Amino acid sequence: MHNTSADEIKGLVAAHRRFFRSGATLDVAFRKQMLKKLLAALEAWEERLAQALWCDMHKSYEEAWLTEFSIVKSEIRCHLKNVSKWARREKLPSPVTIFPSRSYVVKEPLGTALIISPWNYPVQLLLNPLVGAISAGCTAVLKPSPYVPSVSAALAQMILETFPPDYVAVVQGHRDVNTALLHERWDMVFFTGSPSLGRTVMAAAAKHLTPVVLELGGKSPCIVDKTADINIAALRIAWGKTLNSGQTCIAPDYLLVHKDVKEAFITAFSRQIDQLHGPDIFKSPHYVHMVNQGAFDRVSGYIKDADVIYGGRTDAQSLCIEPTILDCGTMENPKTGLPVMQHEIFGPVFPMIVVGDDMQGSFASKVAEFVSQREKPLALYYFGDEKTGWDIIKYTSSGGGCINDVIMHIANGNAPFGGVGNSGMGRYHHKYSFECFSHRRTIIASPSRLDLPFRYMPYKLFKWVKKLV
Repeated sequence: MHNTSADEIKGLVAAHRRFFRSGATLDVAFRKQMLKKLLAALEAWEERLAQALWCDMHKSYEEAWLTEFSIVKSEIRCHLKNVSKWARREKLPSPVTIFPSRSYVVKEPLGTALIISPWNYPVQLLLNPLVGAISAGCTAVLKPSPYVPSVSAALAQMILETFPPDYVAVVQGHRDVNTALLHERWDMVFFTGSPSLGRTVMAAAAKHLTPVVLELGGKSPCIVDKTADINIAALRIAWGKTLNSGQTCIAPDYLLVHKDVKEAFITAFSRQIDQLHGPDIFKSPHYVHMVNQGAFDRVSGYIKDADVIYGGRTDAQSLCIEPTILDCGTMENPKTGLPVMQHEIFGPVFPMIVVGDDMQGSFASKVAEFVSQREKPLALYYFGDEKTGWDIIKYTSSGGGCINDVIMHIANGNAPFGGVGNSGMGRYHHKYSFECFSHRRTIIASPSRLDLPFRYMPYKLFKWVKKLV
């Protein structure tokens, strides 16, 4: 893989600024044409991208289609349908104090955008933000992850064959390339990755007062109450934890389970894993492997630090880790000092803390307090009585979440997706993608023929103006 040099990056940024200043992207018809080209390219490259995803991650075509291709295609179609309306100038009500002026909001593109994506959903998390950039009228430089070299190479070739390089371009390389990219001045930076790297991106952007969208992660709690339908909860949690082998920013990260249903949940979880992936998950064609040796070593290391309740097998040759539940104590004596409870897991390992009702508080109050004492996660999942779920949501904070489900809040493209606090800032998907690459510019249009004198010095009508305002 060619590492893009700092000089190449400087030249690319200059070319993108020239292209944007030419005004070519301002016409909505041009944006629609580019969105159609992206959709056609994705259709033409789908098979090659699917092969690359299998090569890099052992991701099946079915999972690739559901979690990568279909999401981007849906996003493109939504923008094609709505961008004319979103880009239209809006007329706003005007107060009597500025009569006879009229008030408008103009949606203008921010300009040259940098999009840095991670490796876990390398197609979706690179191209979905690109849809918003194109729709809003920006140019975009894309930086895919080097940890999925086959996918990144395929994406780079697809983009090269689809767009002029001074409009949309791909740069390749490791963190030294990220450093060179962040050294440049952009009009907008969209970053998806870890909170630690998010801080680096934000610090670099702050030097130029560049706006950022940070889609990060964190430890998303998964709460199972005694009122939950245990079989359904176990099925949905098993699916969410094994989707992409847990290498998902909104994967359920740790379990808070009511003591009365602990054993029933473990039994049901084991049964549902078998139904989803067969008796030997290492032979499942739909079970994604760890992305590389480093990820395998890190996640399998968590298993060695705690007592295994379920699972625990690993296969270093195939970089495969069995879904695993670890004993992390009780709410009265939680093993929060273990590494598995200190870091976002990003793998199929589940630390479990058992929670009960007693004189110290109800299950709901205990889990809400436990979650609130930690960094705000990207997602929160609750299984049980819906009213209790809403109560827990009220007293906690997260980027998003589900009651009696996991992951699925990202499936509604009409809803914003994003983090809060340590899990990120800004939001996107559908209209929100258009907005995050746009500036809402207020314009007042005043006629020349009529000019009311009360605003001018020496304020002869001041008493009347005070009553009016």
